[in-house]
Amino acid sequence: MEKRRLGRTDLHVSVICLGTMTWGEQNTQDEAFQQMDYAVGEGVNFFDTAELYAIPPRAETYGATERIIGNWLKERGGRDRIILASKVAGRSENTWMRSGGRTADLSRDQIFEAIDASLTRLHTDYIDYYQVHWPDRPSPLWGRNGTVYKHVEGDGVPIEETLSALDDLVKAGKVRHVGVSNESAWGVMRYLAASEANGLPRIHGVQNAYSLVNRTFELGLAEIAHREQVGLLAYSPLAQGYLTGKYEDGALPPGARKTLFGRTATRYEKPGAEEARKAYYNVAADFGLDRAQMALAFINNRSFVTANIIGATKMEQLKTDIGSVHVSWSDELEGAINAVHQIHQNPSP
Repeated sequence: MEKRRLGRTDLHVSVICLGTMTWGEQNTQDEAFQQMDYAVGEGVNFFDTAELYAIPPRAETYGATERIIGNWLKERGGRDRIILASKVAGRSENTWMRSGGRTADLSRDQIFEAIDASLTRLHTDYIDYYQVHWPDRPSPLWGRNGTVYKHVEGDGVPIEETLSALDDLVKAGKVRHVGVSNESAWGVMRYLAASEANGLPRIHGVQNAYSLVNRTFELGLAEIAHREQVGLLAYSPLAQGYLTGKYEDGALPPGARKTLFGRTATRYEKPGAEEARKAYYNVAADFGLDRAQMALAFINNRSFVTANIIGATKMEQLKTDIGSVHVSWSDELEGAINAVHQIHQNPSP
């Protein structure tokens, strides 16, 4: 398994990162243990979780995924073989994440509360890579159409305050390095500027959605990733399963995310999305590739990507996904992919 440097840190993470958000909701602890065992056996050393998981977020499953990972670490041992990433929630109206029924934000006291709770659940005294899950400020990217700009205003904890709190966590040894998620180009550069101006920790990655049907990261953030060594940790690389074809023609497979929760329709069923997916399926067929493996291999072969965050509810899915590292990428395949993109640009941002 190829390892890539995380930002400017001394950490080298596997190009495949094990996503975990289904554990505690769609997956049992036993199933999660099987996934972690298999992934590690295949050379994966990078796990990504969040205080918010399992998904969909609700009070009853809050923190469940971290607890499962913590139980695995406690039972299996070898904490130092895993590069563990987690996230602190941004501003939210949910009142069940913080003591006293407070709504969540990225203020100093809430970050301190969140990290201590995560460390307890994870049965560890440090997190290798701690990320801001989404911006505290209203953002034109988070929860909105990523290709149509609409200015938004509202309250928000200053980035400098959030970064200063993360600095204290690093100094206390609770966190090794920090990063951001669901962030815009402006937000990434503001974090970097605040770091340089105030001697605060540097962010080393940005975890954003990225797939064949959502290449908006390339419009501004990809250059930052290269020039500032703040690489992409790509999530939803299979467009929440849509790029496998399992939802085509109205199908609702038993146990699938859309079947259970109906949460994926808005982004991945926009006008033009189905046509784009079918064009990519034709490319996969032309090159004799599994649809999922082609979609994942596309991401594995982007120069600005640090890690590709895969998630699976079934072992056969996990094996297929991890197997994408063995797909041979060619100029011809690259050209075919980009030809489709030229016609069907970002239908599911």
